Amino acid sequence: MVEWRPVRPIRVRIDSAALRHNLSAAKRHAPRSRIWAVVKANAYGHGLARAARALAEADGLALIELEGALELRKAGERRPILLLHGFFSPQELEPIAAHGLAVVVHDAEQMAILEKARLSKKIAVYAKLNTGMNRLGFAEGDFPSALERLRRCAGEITLMTHFADADGERGVRWQLERFEATTAGAKLPRSLANSAAILRFPETHADWVRPGIMLYGCSPFPDESAEKLELRPAMTLSSELIAVRTLRAGDSVGYGCTFTASEPMRVGVVACGYADGYPRHAPTGTPILVCGKRTRTLGRVAMDMLFADLTGVPEAALGSPVTLWGEGLSADEVAASAGTVSYELLCALSPRVPETESG
Repeated sequence: MVEWRPVRPIRVRIDSAALRHNLSAAKRHAPRSRIWAVVKANAYGHGLARAARALAEADGLALIELEGALELRKAGERRPILLLHGFFSPQELEPIAAHGLAVVVHDAEQMAILEKARLSKKIAVYAKLNTGMNRLGFAEGDFPSALERLRRCAGEITLMTHFADADGERGVRWQLERFEATTAGAKLPRSLANSAAILRFPETHADWVRPGIMLYGCSPFPDESAEKLELRPAMTLSSELIAVRTLRAGDSVGYGCTFTASEPMRVGVVACGYADGYPRHAPTGTPILVCGKRTRTLGRVAMDMLFADLTGVPEAALGSPVTLWGEGLSADEVAASAGTVSYELLCALSPRVPETESG
């Protein structure tokens, strides 16, 4: 029987060597801290099992989804696993305890569920303090009493918070001061730093750091490139030209005729669209590589196709290679042009895109 292979040219390559390299960068910046490798959202679109293997030198894995944590345990993963949102119902506590997972506890409802549970063994807990993100976490005034209650019903306790502006102008000092004031005297391990804080604020490194986006080769900073930070892209989305057209002055391309040629020009049709995970809202001018040369998208992104300007790429022809993002073109730059962040591009990659692995 002849093996069938997909022939539509779009594909994504995941570089495991890049994942290992980026983890080494996190270790280099925070040499005295243990590392939670954040692998939520299917490891930011890179594949949970694949990323867990590539990130074997991390001390533990952190994610949101209980089903993902159980999948890792079933596959033989023995490192610590942390559920970053904790649990959502009492029914989750038994499998959490049975599989030795740690959980974030961030509100009174979770606390009450934990206190009422009759478990065979106590669960390790990360007690989360809200220091200004105002998303999850106990209020500063409620934290001491919450900590006392956790001492009675939880296993090992670690203190944590999450920075709201480690990648921006405000920085971390204002939150760090609140955290230190509220937890003063508590002789417990701490986990504070995300990717931005790992790279920029060594005073936040504490016992455990939690790198996320940097592991996948993107920058947490709008003003500093991943290349400058010595990070390598772990995901490269590529395709080919499936048609080449010559426009006359006044001709338009795509739905809505949002781009009109002012003079004769060549355009390429790329086998990639928003059903593959490319952002539909990416405007004309979004960077793209054709034959390894930088050019721009034209017009509106369709479900299965988009247009590339072939001006300055005279060698481009049917079947010419195209890079949407990754090696040679940072997802950060593509995302910025589309008015979003690289996190969204990586996580939005469609399951219909065939995957390959290197490294």
